[in-house]
Amino acid sequence: MPISDMPGVEESWRVLRIMGEFVNSIDALKTLDNAVTIFGSARIKEGTPYYTNCVKTSKALAENKFEVITGGGPGIMEAGNRGAFENGGTSIGLNITLPFEQHPNPYVTD
Repeated sequence: MPISDMPGVEESWRVLRIMGEFVNSIDALKTLDNAVTIFGSARIKEGTPYYTNCVKTSKALAENKFEVITGGGPGIMEAGNRGAFENGGTSIGLNITLPFEQHPNPYVTD
C-alpha cells in the first residue's frame, strides 16, 4: 500500500506543512528591526473612527521607520496595513487560509 493511501497520513503531512510555515514565518520576522503588531477585529468597517484612527496611527509608525504587522485580513488589520502602505512603509500580513470570510487585504507588502 502506498504511504499516501495509509489512514491518517494526510493529517500527518498537514502538520508538517504547517510546521514548515511557522519556520518560514519566524525566519522572515527575525530580520525586522523595529516592528509593531496591530491586533483588532476583522469586522470594523472603513469610515468608522476606529478604522480612521488606525490608519493615522500606522502612517505615523511608518513615518518613524516602524514596520507594521497585522493578521493581514480586513477591518482593523486592513487599516493598519493601509496606513503603513500609503506612507511607503513595510506592511506585513500574517494571514491564514480560512474556508470563509478572511482574505489578505490589498495593502500588505510582505
